[in-house]
Amino acid sequence: MSKFAEPMARLIDELKKLPGIGGKTAQRLAFHILRASDEDADLLANSIREVKASLHLCSVCNNITDVDPCVYCSSATRNQRLVCVVEEPTNIAAIEKTRSFNGVYHVLHGALSPLHGVGPEHLRLTSLSQRVDRGEIDELIIATNPTVEGEATATYISRMLKSFPVKLTRIATGIPAGSDIEYADEVTMAKAIEGRREL
Repeated sequence: MSKFAEPMARLIDELKKLPGIGGKTAQRLAFHILRASDEDADLLANSIREVKASLHLCSVCNNITDVDPCVYCSSATRNQRLVCVVEEPTNIAAIEKTRSFNGVYHVLHGALSPLHGVGPEHLRLTSLSQRVDRGEIDELIIATNPTVEGEATATYISRMLKSFPVKLTRIATGIPAGSDIEYADEVTMAKAIEGRREL
């Protein structure tokens, strides 16, 4: 087994920590970075530092943003009283691609999963109930993934907010069960939003 110089071995180890990156891919990426110009390597390193330094969570919806509130929450053209609840910030891009939703969002940063130790206290549910309690929301669309965890989260939210005067809807099953919203095409996502049902 070949042994890499210590800096290369450290870079490979760090790259392997990225999702979907195994040992071979980490090696290819590390050698690509090594062969890159100093300028390109610096741009990559600076981009990583800048992302960590300048991005934070929106104080209203918990989306990842560089301004607070985020572009959705501060938009005068979006329906601020129509809120779509999603598991992850990446889900917003899938919904936005449809161009059929003009409301705002609330990002939970996960889904309930007792097997993985994720309970209600690990999700951004308190800020969601506060938004509803302040009377800021007319309709709440629950767009969690159609997985066991996503369904459990949707059920939990509907029970949590049952006593509030807010219309609760769930996206339709245009999304295949067991998949992630992030991978849905525009037509499927648009049908899911249009065919949402009241809980």
